[in-house]
Amino acid sequence: MKYKISASLALGIMLAAGAAWAHHSSRVYFDATKRVKLTGTLTKVDWRNPHIRFSLEVKGDQGQVESWVIAGGPPNLMANHNISKADFQKAIGQTVTVEADPARDGSPSAEYWKITFPDGRVVAAV
Repeated sequence: MKYKISASLALGIMLAAGAAWAHHSSRVYFDATKRVKLTGTLTKVDWRNPHIRFSLEVKGDQGQVESWVIAGGPPNLMANHNISKADFQKAIGQTVTVEADPARDGSPSAEYWKITFPDGRVVAAV
């Protein structure tokens, strides 16, 4: 009986560790070798755990508007950088610049590394 409990506990820990690794392995989805710089209008923010997301309207190479979805860290990471949901909401409709790793599948989505707000404040994901 003792071994069944130990084996069950070990299996549970391994499954949880695998799920945590898969969730936090963003390199699977985003390509850090092709960092892009996007400047556009902040249109929306989704401020919730486990990661915030925001939308950015960016003019493409041929003048067409592309809607990008940018993923970020959790809200508490932003709080550690003295950035709040209100800061994002205040910037809606304004121009921000984002340095980010684009999606590997070519979709207009990315994971940010640095955001420059309209007032010049910079938030880096470190």
